Amino acid sequence: MASAAWEDEDWELCNDDGFVYKRKRRRQDLSTAPPAMDPEAEQRQLKERKKKALLKLKDQYQREIDQWEHMSQTLQAMENRTQPQPSSSPPPPPASSSMESAPKSDSSFRQLIDDLLLQAEVQETILQDLSNLCDTAENFCKAEEERLKKSFFDLPVWESPRVLMAHLCDESDD
Repeated sequence: MASAAWEDEDWELCNDDGFVYKRKRRRQDLSTAPPAMDPEAEQRQLKERKKKALLKLKDQYQREIDQWEHMSQTLQAMENRTQPQPSSSPPPPPASSSMESAPKSDSSFRQLIDDLLLQAEVQETILQDLSNLCDTAENFCKAEEERLKKSFFDLPVWESPRVLMAHLCDESDD
């Protein structure tokens, strides 16, 4: 039993931002140990350390929140550029069976068709932009492939077919 108690005294629990683990207790030499402070001073020092740790954690979280807000704003701006602007007219009322509502519903259908056409045009623009990006990437890849091919074709082995055959025949005789 005494050895188990001794082992527990050699270890201490540490909490590092929610990650809890055990480590060997650090031993302090009595010669290098600071002089004993009064309990009030120790409490003030402990509060200061806690305050500094919390401020550091707050700053860390604030930086992370700022990064997320920036990414969210960037995404929102991208969405706003690709979506058509909503019309300022109020939404059409539900269609009724009366004859008076027929012209109103006809105009609401026209508005709906116009909105759908605008949406299709925006999608066409996006697809055209993507197609242009793909063409650019394909041209880049082709240029890189040609550059690599040229580096292989410029090797001295490929000077002429006769030199190549002579080189291959010399290698096979060895």
